[in-house]
Order: sequence, then C-alpha cells, then structure tokens
Amino acid sequence: MKNNSFDELLLGVEKPSRYLGTEVNAVRQGKKVLNFLLAFPDTYEVGMSHLGLQILYSILNSLPEVNAERCFAPWPDREKQLRLHNLPLSSLESRTPLGDFDVIGFSLQYELSYTNVLNMLDMGNIPLHARDRNNTHPLIIAGGPCCFNPAPLSSFIDAFVIGEGEEIISEIPAAILKGKQNKLPRAKLLENLAYIPGIYVPSLHPKDKIIKKRTVPDLNQWTHPQKPVVPLMQAVHDRIVMEIARGCTRGCRFCQAGMIWRPYRERDSSLLLDIAQKALKATGHDEISLLSLSAGDYTRIEGLMQNLIDKYYAQRVAVALPSLRVESLNDKLIESIKRVRKTSFTLAPEAGTDKMRNIINKGNTSEDLLSTIDKVFSAGWKSIKLYFMIGLPGEEQEDLEGIIDLSHAAVRAAKNRGQLTISLSTFVPKPHTPFQWEEQISLEETYKRQDFIRRHTKNRRISFKWHDARMSFLEGIFSRGDETIGLLLENAFNLGCRFDGWSEIFRFDLWQKALQETGTDASQFLRARGPDEALPWDNINCGVSRDFLLEEKQKAHNNLPTPDCRFDECQLCGVCDFSTTKNIFSTPDEPEKTVQSGPSPDAVNILKNTYRFAFRKVDRAKFLSHLEISAALNRALRQCGFPLFYSSGFHPHPKISFGTATAVGTESFQEYMDVGANQTVDDFISLKKAINSALPSGLEIDEIKTVSPQEKSLAEALHGFVYEFILPENFDNKRLEIIKNNIDKFTTSSVFNISRLSKGVTSTKNIRPFVENILLDFQSRKIKCSVLFSQKGSARASDIIVHVAGLTEAEGQKTHIVKTKTILN
Repeated sequence: MKNNSFDELLLGVEKPSRYLGTEVNAVRQGKKVLNFLLAFPDTYEVGMSHLGLQILYSILNSLPEVNAERCFAPWPDREKQLRLHNLPLSSLESRTPLGDFDVIGFSLQYELSYTNVLNMLDMGNIPLHARDRNNTHPLIIAGGPCCFNPAPLSSFIDAFVIGEGEEIISEIPAAILKGKQNKLPRAKLLENLAYIPGIYVPSLHPKDKIIKKRTVPDLNQWTHPQKPVVPLMQAVHDRIVMEIARGCTRGCRFCQAGMIWRPYRERDSSLLLDIAQKALKATGHDEISLLSLSAGDYTRIEGLMQNLIDKYYAQRVAVALPSLRVESLNDKLIESIKRVRKTSFTLAPEAGTDKMRNIINKGNTSEDLLSTIDKVFSAGWKSIKLYFMIGLPGEEQEDLEGIIDLSHAAVRAAKNRGQLTISLSTFVPKPHTPFQWEEQISLEETYKRQDFIRRHTKNRRISFKWHDARMSFLEGIFSRGDETIGLLLENAFNLGCRFDGWSEIFRFDLWQKALQETGTDASQFLRARGPDEALPWDNINCGVSRDFLLEEKQKAHNNLPTPDCRFDECQLCGVCDFSTTKNIFSTPDEPEKTVQSGPSPDAVNILKNTYRFAFRKVDRAKFLSHLEISAALNRALRQCGFPLFYSSGFHPHPKISFGTATAVGTESFQEYMDVGANQTVDDFISLKKAINSALPSGLEIDEIKTVSPQEKSLAEALHGFVYEFILPENFDNKRLEIIKNNIDKFTTSSVFNISRLSKGVTSTKNIRPFVENILLDFQSRKIKCSVLFSQKGSARASDIIVHVAGLTEAEGQKTHIVKTKTILN
C-alpha cells in the first residue's frame, strides 16, 4: 500500500495512532528467515498494556533468524476503510499483510474477543477454518488462559499453546525453521509442532491425548522485556508493568488464574530492582506497577516497596500495587505507599458475608475489609473500588443483603474522607476450577439480583457499576463450550459481531439471532455438570488434579475453607513435583534495605531556568494528537534525565507549555515548547541527541535555547504560521483555476464568515482578518498562506482548504497540510 493512500485513510479514523507502529523500542528489522506476527484480538491500547505480548515480542526478536511484528484488532472505522478499499489487514512495523507471515500467534485473554480473531483472519485473506488452509497460508497458533478450553476455537486454530510461553516461544520457531529448511509442507510442520510438549494440534491429537501445560520453573531466569515498547497513545496501563510473582497459593475456588498458573513463583527483589532500573531508563515512564495475582503476598513486599520508593522518589516515579488482598495491607506497607502518588485503590472482597467468603475460600472477613478501608483513606487515598460477585454457588438472599450492608458499613468506615465505587460482576464458572461443575445463573436472575442491590445502595458516596449481564451470559457459553460452539461463533461473526466486550459496539441482538439460526441451546452450556460427566477440556492438564478440584467443590458445599499451603501443610493439589516444579520465594538472605533514600522531590524543585525547544512532527508522527506528542516529549525528557521542574499540589505536573496544538494529520517543521528546569543545563548538543534517541519516529528536536526572564512566554510571543497545502494529484488545470478564483474572491473580501458546528451548536466566525497572504502555485499544485494568531483566535488550516479554496471534506482529507514555519515575536 502506498504511503499517501495509507495517510489519506488514517485521517478518516478516530484514533490514527493505533495503526502507526513507530513507537520507541519497536523493533523494525525487516524480513528474516521466519516472520512471526503477534496478533492481539482487541484494540491497540488494550493489547499494548498486556505484559505477555511484550515478553513474547522481546524474546522472538532476540532470535537471530526471527522477525516478530504486531497487529491488533482494527476498530470498526478502520475495518470499514480497509474493506471498502479491498486492502488486507497488515502489521504495524512493516505494513506486511497478515497472509505474508509464516506464523500468526493469537493471544487469547478473554472469550469475548473470539469474533475479533475470526475478523482478523478474514481481513488478512486467511481461510477461517484450519482445514481450508494450504501451504501458502501462515500457521495459526494461539496461547493464553482461554486455551485451557480450546474446544470452541478448535476448528479455526491450527495449534494451541497450553501454559506459559517464555520457553516454548523459542521452540516453536526452531521446529518451523527446521521444517522450512527441509521444505516440509504445512501438514508436516504441524506434526513437528505436535511433538513439542504443551502444544495441542486439534487435527492431529485425539481427544483422549492429554496435553500437559508448560510451566517456567524459575522466573529469575527470565528478565524480558528489558526495553518495553512504549505505546504512542494512552494505553489502559500506561506504565512499566513488572511481574514480581506468578501463580497463587490462596485457592479461591472461583479463580481460574489461581489454579492454572500454579505453582507460586517469586522473583528475587534484587533482580526486580535491576529490571525496574533498566525499564525506566528505556521508557521514561513515571510509574511502576507491581504485577501478581496478589502483590501483598510477595514475601518481601515491604522491602521491595521501600527500596523502589527510596530510589525513585526524587524522580517522582510512583509505585502501584494494583492487586492487594484485604488482609495483606499492613501498617508497614501503608507507610511506604503514603509517599507515592495516589489515584484510586482497589479491593476485592468478592462476597458480602463471611459465609460466602468461606464457600469461595477467600480467607478474609468483613472486619478485615472495614479495617483496610480505614487504613487506605488514612493514607491519603480519595477513592476506593470494591469488587463483588453475584451468582456464586450457595448464594442466598441474605448474601445479597450482605453486599448491601457491607457497602454501607464501608461508607461509614470511610468517615467522609472519599468516594466508594461498588462494582458488581456475575460469576462465570471457569474450566479447571472447583466451580467448573456449577450452574451459572440465568440472564433474568442476574437482572433481578443486580436490581435488588442497586435499589438498596443509594448513597451519594457510593457509585454503583455492574458488568453487562448479557456479556457474562456469552462468556459463560464460551468458557465451558465444546466444539459445536464454533458454529455459533462463525454465525455471529458473519452477522457482524465484533468487540463483544465493548458496550458501545456490543450487538446482543445479533447474538440472539445467531443462537436462533444455529439452534444453540444456551442453557446446555450454563447448566450444572455432574462430577462424572466428560468435560470439553478434559484433554488439557493444568497440573491441578481432578480429585483435588472435586474435594474443593465438596468443601465449598460444606462451607469449609482450605488452608494456604504457604503457611500450612501441602494440600495435595497435584501441581508440584517438589523438584523442578514447586513454590519459589524471594531469596531470604537478601538485605532488607539496599538503596539509600534520595532527597525529597520538593526539596530540589526550584525553578532555575526555562528552555525553549523547537521541534518537528513529520511523516507518521503527523497523526499523533497534541496529547500524544506532549506525552512522548515528556517521557523523552524524563528518559534522558532532564531536570524537570514540577508544579505543586496534590498532582504535580512538569512545567511544560506549547505554542499551539497542531491538528492531527498536519505535518509541521517548526513547533515550540517551553520547559521549566530545576537545574541549569549547558550541553544542548548532547541533550538534543539524547532526547531525539528517545522519541518516536517523526518527532525530532531541532534547537534548544535558554529563555531569559525578560522574554515573552510562548503564548505571548506567538504571532502566526506559514502553511503549504499540497493539493491532490488528480486536480487538473481547470480545477486549479476554480480554486484560484475562490482564493481571489477571498483576498478581495473584507469579511469572510464561515459556519462551524461544534457539540451541536453552530457558530459563525469571520476568518478574513487572520489570513495575511494566500496564493496558488499552479506548477507545484501548492497553496501557500500566512495565518495570524492572536488572543482573538486564528484560522484553521482545514477551514481555509474547505471554505476558502472550495474543496470538499473528502478532498480536504487528500490534501497534504504542512506547517513550514511558526512565527514568534
């Protein structure tokens, strides 16, 4: 696809930065012997927040004969463009069509992304069904938690990776490379993959062949990614994500992750400090998120938090604990957290009564929760989110009332110090859990229970949210579905279902139609199963034995808890062999305190100088929004160690100001920003080089100068701009003559009013005083104009193209807008 066509199309989508692929730390090495596409069946901002994708991307691109690129599910506006112009879905890095890769690996994190998988295959001109692919098509593999029940997608995926990916992601290319060297056909390549432990090939493995998951014995052997790709747009988790531990020993009976990712393995805290340092240096992020199923369970969490905060406090790097159990938040941890930037705090009591928490083996009490809420608000947080589930096995009316009572008790514990958000989800039984045999409540019953709780939690300090019951209904079908569900999925995709986990796009009416057309009885997939009944995922061994799951199911029915094997005897779940597969804890002989405390950031935060940066945004960077450009420059300044001056207050911000916000799609060879510094900077040459090395492609610093106290601010100094509008190539001389006449009419007018619709309101503006010079060069097909800027406003480039030159909106999108100069007084 030609660059100019690519550019024209991107101007017509809501968020062009989703499709650029010019991020800092993105690997652009060109085609190699084996070309591997990592496909994430959700939006860019969701996929780029997923640590697993970053890990696999880093490992694959470290292999000498492998090139790995990325692709994300296109939003409907982008899909419409590509289908309208008969263009295939392609990778970010090189814009290579999906069908030209050797392997495509899908990350399956959520059942409601399945229609996106089919859509991405279809848009890549790859047959949906594995049986219809030939030697010219890529191998389609999939990994992630959803693969622990591969049955619903078994018609569409060539091979499933069961378990953890760090080791197997190198074994897969090795097997395919060997096959390619021997010129093996597709069927033989799949046979090679089928020999790799942890890979399930539906076309080759019989249903009675047990596939055991792959487990990484020791996380300390893996430090990927050391240079994470930095998203161009704001991602769901726009920060460094550092996995401190994997797995869980708590044994919550509803939690699939807590079962399938056993055993529990911690990274050594000294290694984590090293990983954090390298990641901060490579990204410029200002927050580190400590990832695990329960960060408070990490053996040395207090020491790790203290060391991280001490080391990076002066740099204003926040440390976040996104997953904390109620009872793990002790006073020492609170004292550490008090020092960092605070947003919202999340706790998951899951149930409203101690009875229900015993049934699900949650292991904490209402008193634990209320005590923790008091501690969190005392530490300075202004909002807390509480997650509850409805529809759990054994739930009765009194348990729903318990959610209500506990919510009101939480408000009283808050003592008017902040806001509470109650989030309500519907229990979905998951494979490989003690509750995999249980019934999922119906849509009608879900609505009834949601409404009861909502009506009884009306309080100005409680914000109530609930997960869409229809989405939970579909999730339940696919979570425990068998191979026949593939027909339902394909039918829904053909009807137009996409992004089924996104409320603004979700089309439940189409799913209802698909259920009817395929004759699918949803109740058959939501019903309770007998303990002796064959299950669609019986051929997948997650490590936890069926006997253990049945024992836990019975304990739940008897309202009995199971002790945590970290603090009690082994509960015989079946995962550990106590040799290579076992619980691993952070090395106990590490010193608790290894980092000296730095100065308080406020102690050194004195404005010494202001520096003016001239920069350009060209090529694909022209599609970045002003907010995205600002964030990229801010990260680059942090990454190169620029001594930023910060505002005071609860949420300090670096003192950075821009001349104006240049429109998305406009190239600019001269933009300005002023940056406050708390130290004097002299070596502008080295600074410019360092910043440019940390910026995405197309953003570049051209000049740095010191702003004297006598000089005007950017807002005061800004006088105007010089533009060039490069008209579409298909404009002939007759059309150019019409444009010239339009321009002549404009220049001879003293008033030129235009109407503009914004947020449903039409306003009229005279733009004539703001356009100083404008002329058309026939030979180059360029309109050149000078535009004034004042406190009264200015004239937009798009308004000049449409209203003055007389182009249509569509022609305006095909016009290349270039700001050649920004004029300062």
